Amino acid sequence: MYSIIVVPGPTMSPAAQIRLAPGQTLRFGREAAGDDCLRVPHIGVSRSAGEITATGTCWSISNLSRSSTYVVENPEGAGEHIKIAPGRLGAPVPFEFARIVLPAGSELLTLDVWAPRHDYADRDAPGEPGGEPTALAFPLDRSSRYFLVLTALCESRLRGEPHAPLPTVEQVVERLKPLWPAANRAAVQWNIDYLAVKLRLKPGPDTADPGPRLVGKKETLVSLALRFDLVREPDLAALPATPTGTAR
Repeated sequence: MYSIIVVPGPTMSPAAQIRLAPGQTLRFGREAAGDDCLRVPHIGVSRSAGEITATGTCWSISNLSRSSTYVVENPEGAGEHIKIAPGRLGAPVPFEFARIVLPAGSELLTLDVWAPRHDYADRDAPGEPGGEPTALAFPLDRSSRYFLVLTALCESRLRGEPHAPLPTVEQVVERLKPLWPAANRAAVQWNIDYLAVKLRLKPGPDTADPGPRLVGKKETLVSLALRFDLVREPDLAALPATPTGTAR
């Protein structure tokens, strides 16, 4: 079973997403070659720059360079990041999805790592004494940006318009700008794509087959979210307030 997905940056080879099962390692660097490697063809990147290792529902990174510090950012956080010093091996990464930043001469190269198998227990239901809490069928982090995007997609139908057309990506961007000033079309679409994997609408990390392109992705996400009460009316309070008289 696959637990993390590595999304290469531009110019990296292979360009397709790479899925790793627990215990598998992906090497990356300027001269990396082979099925278990990611080639980063830049003179400023070490020949053998580092390794990404899948570990259960999370992952670790090793920095094999002699002089460069790598940064692993949390795109969901407000500048939250960890530094991976030269020679550091097996540094655990706690973020559900992360961006690795590699200094390369005068440039900064990036690649993303998704860990969509992060689970969240049902905090509203008390567990049995001495037992484990019940894991949710659709584990979602309600404090995350992807949940905010999902809430914005569901908003009109939760406000009593069950057949309202879904907002476009551009409308979601404008809706979330007060809370997320850096929001743009690419960022919102990225979160929608991630939700499709997180909610198992695409084969995602459970199979090596990426599956066919999901048609009607937004409609399918909203239908699933409303059918199983993944987003409820009280969740709308997290969205920016709308001016009185403004159409939602």
